[in-house]
Amino acid sequence: MKKIIFIIAIIILALILISKNNNSAMKKIEVGNTVPAFTLIDQNGNLFTVNDEINQPMVIYFYPKEDTPGCVKEACKFRDDFEKFTDLGSLVIGISGDNVASHKKFEEKYNLPFILLADTENKVRKLFGVPNSLIFLPGRVTYIVDKNGIVQYIFNSQFGAEKHIKNALKKLKEI
Repeated sequence: MKKIIFIIAIIILALILISKNNNSAMKKIEVGNTVPAFTLIDQNGNLFTVNDEINQPMVIYFYPKEDTPGCVKEACKFRDDFEKFTDLGSLVIGISGDNVASHKKFEEKYNLPFILLADTENKVRKLFGVPNSLIFLPGRVTYIVDKNGIVQYIFNSQFGAEKHIKNALKKLKEI
């Protein structure tokens, strides 16, 4: 029995080290950096280019997977507080590896009023340096970008889905 526990512990440690090495290879966006340029397709099949929106604050949030409990909770909280974001002049942009059709279904199912971008190859996730959580699960990270395109705040919490909205609103009021 001790041998099995030891082997399992070694495997878990190896997976953690592999995950850290993979995440550290990515360039990580930090507060004070300019938001990286990217273009993705939204839930309506339209191109969205972040540089075209630099004249207004943005909340860019990365989430793991549509229709999972944490992601539904987060998206619905952004929906419920959407007017607070628009009152502050901010765009809300959700990004995941799900495809355009999946985003459209997610938008319609939960009546989401904000932009959902399909990063099916995870290129933008890597561009931002969003780390994986729990070794394999895509991370949940929110970035607040000011009207000059400068990242002002980053919140990374896989299990605090609703905290992303609370923290984003607080920071937007400060900038």
